[in-house]
Amino acid sequence: MKSDIEIAREATMRPVIDIASDLGVDRAQVIPYGHYKAKIELDYVNSLQDRPNGKLVLVTAMSPTPAGEGKTTVAIGLADAMNQLGKKASVCLREPSLGPCFGLKGGAAGGGMSQVVPMEDINLHFTGDMHAIGAAHNLLAAMIDNYIHWSNELRLDLRRVTWRRVVDINDRQLRQIVTGIGGPGNGFPMEGGYDITVASEVMAIFCLAQNIEDLQRRLGSIVIGYTRDREPVTAAQLQASGAMTALLRDALAPNLVQTLENNPAFIHGGPFANIAHGCNSVIATQTALKLSDYVVTEAGFGADLGAEKFFNIKCRKSGLTPDAAVIVVTVRALKMHGGVARDALTEENLPALEAGLENLGRHIRNCGQYGIPLTVAINHFADDTEAEIAAIKTYTQSRGLEAHLCTHHRDGGEGAIDLATQVADLADSSQAQFRTLYDDHLSLWEKARTVARNVYGADDLDADQKVREQFDQFEAEGYGHFPVCMAKTQYSFSTDPRLVGAPGNHRVKVRELALAAGAEFLVVVCGDIMRMPGLPRSPAANNIYVNAQGQIEGLF
Repeated sequence: MKSDIEIAREATMRPVIDIASDLGVDRAQVIPYGHYKAKIELDYVNSLQDRPNGKLVLVTAMSPTPAGEGKTTVAIGLADAMNQLGKKASVCLREPSLGPCFGLKGGAAGGGMSQVVPMEDINLHFTGDMHAIGAAHNLLAAMIDNYIHWSNELRLDLRRVTWRRVVDINDRQLRQIVTGIGGPGNGFPMEGGYDITVASEVMAIFCLAQNIEDLQRRLGSIVIGYTRDREPVTAAQLQASGAMTALLRDALAPNLVQTLENNPAFIHGGPFANIAHGCNSVIATQTALKLSDYVVTEAGFGADLGAEKFFNIKCRKSGLTPDAAVIVVTVRALKMHGGVARDALTEENLPALEAGLENLGRHIRNCGQYGIPLTVAINHFADDTEAEIAAIKTYTQSRGLEAHLCTHHRDGGEGAIDLATQVADLADSSQAQFRTLYDDHLSLWEKARTVARNVYGADDLDADQKVREQFDQFEAEGYGHFPVCMAKTQYSFSTDPRLVGAPGNHRVKVRELALAAGAEFLVVVCGDIMRMPGLPRSPAANNIYVNAQGQIEGLF
């Protein structure tokens, strides 16, 4: 089979204005970025509010492994298959971050015959949204430093400035820095640091905002630090939110591209799910729901991270109500969760696969807590054996669900027809009785504890006295109604990435808290997770170059 990049280059793309036209969007409401990518006018998006919604389908997955699960390819293949069945379906995805593109994972636009295109554009600068988000975030950082330099009338405590800077590249050297050295003309020396852009609170706000007014309000609510009297200081008090909104105004319009089968794909916003809330923008999802009968979306990493945040943060804050969910599994990932080394995954190993099925079982149980009908997609690889596929189907049937073998990577939408047929039936069945995992009135500590116990299978939370006092402080400051955004490793239900499968008898160590007052959630940082990743020993960037024809090689 041809490589992903070869397949993408041979794609027959339609002009993006034609893709919009298929959705009923007039070309006057389309802002083209070249021939094959565009934004939809925000005024037009706002005009759609009185239209009924289509059906919303979430694609999530078992706990990821280095072998890969293909959640994005399943989401794309499923949307293509639904269109082949005569359904009017769109797919909603996150924008890839440059961090993984040049780091460990490479590109994130699907693969094989289930891709979104133009692939190189989507993986790199796309329509500039990531740069706008980074610029808005760092503008606030500059305005904080400038405020301190010239007046500091609010008596902002330099030791308690909590706003860091961001860059959309993995750069461990920037995790902790000192700024302002070199004398009075360069400001005051202060400790600081960088997070990756996809962990920025501005990214979260961007993805949760309902419209431009809501965006500006949320940006103004960002808490950037505290005075010597421990009073919070906001971006609005520094008169920063207006300029930040101006930088984000054009970016807030949702992006439209297409799949290889020329079906609509909305790709907008890109927070990670292990350190952020892991969902594409509310605006893009709502726009797709107004223009399509079915919308397939995904949430990052496994269901313990992305799906949990999709349900408890994105749906809670936006009023979205999902109609069905798909859990993606692969034979090779199940075997890794059963203890098989990566270099032995091509060999049949039923005992290891059956042990790894405990991981799938916990995700099935977890997703069942939200009242959404489920099904399972087996993302097929060439070295999967019939016995291994049969074992997954038997196990899934024992849990009251069906498992569908999907060959979309090789066959495109045709390879996911069985899955699409059941997903449409589930979405149309009115079985969904959506509920969040916890109520707003629970304390912040109890919300985090509920996730740890009910999703991670932990015995309890652990936190030192300083962190426990922070929970109490945020309650006292009026943030107790916020949901929690758990930041932890994606590779395990626990905070130890080595504990694969479905570990029990473990405790979740809370290392620190980060208030996201504009995004309206509390980030609970657990274990050793970092909000600024580093590059691996051999980063993907080592193999990326531009060939003699001006084409980018190595991105996939």
